[in-house]
Amino acid sequence: MCALKPLRRCAALLAATACLGALPAHADEVLVAVAANFAGPLQKIAEGFTAATGHTLKPSAGATGKFYTQIVAGGAPFQVLIAADDETPKKLIAAGHAVAGSQFTYAIGQLVLWSATPGLVDEQGAVLAQAGRFSKLAIANPRIAPYGAAALEVLKARGLTEAVTPRLVTADSIAQAHQFIASGNAELGFVALSQVAVPGKPVTGSVWKVPHNLYGEIRQDAVLLKPGEKSAAAKALLAYLKSAPAKVVIASYGYKE
Repeated sequence: MCALKPLRRCAALLAATACLGALPAHADEVLVAVAANFAGPLQKIAEGFTAATGHTLKPSAGATGKFYTQIVAGGAPFQVLIAADDETPKKLIAAGHAVAGSQFTYAIGQLVLWSATPGLVDEQGAVLAQAGRFSKLAIANPRIAPYGAAALEVLKARGLTEAVTPRLVTADSIAQAHQFIASGNAELGFVALSQVAVPGKPVTGSVWKVPHNLYGEIRQDAVLLKPGEKSAAAKALLAYLKSAPAKVVIASYGYKE
């Protein structure tokens, strides 16, 4: 029996060597522009991506519209764009700033009305029509943030645009909109479900999941940008976003496929 121990150790070493051999000979860093609503999930996905490939991520989170402007202006070194819509990747491909055939949908976003105050937001969103319940409603800039545009659609569908507009507080991104609400600078606002429904943590405050028939589908696409065309790491990230482990993380944050 004792004679078997060296053999077992050898087998373990061979197995470990085989695993290491599956990783790339040269690990690299991917420069990623990521929509603010997906910053949290991407941080979790990055752990699995690095473990599986050896590559690492350097993410920059912000509004998709701002990234578009930076990329088109030529001042952004990003290799991958993980957008909050599907139109921006299409426009980048058409303009020659992204690789044709690389675009795909990684998630369908869920818009919510959220307040850091428990009980303020009801399950039907009726608080929006109750003028005395809030003085400020935060949304992301609808010109550059798809979730902000969706928020305006909800107000229009509810017939509340004129009544609520004077109380709107416009943030640069959905991350800043969330910050306005969390800090109390706005009593409530429209954000992404992924920002308030973090896996393993209870939802704080009060929330209304906005029915999908009140706004257009938030189809979120990723695309390989021209600076990443020859990057194995950038291509590996896009492939990993389609993998089962990544999909589990994405679903856990409330996104749909």
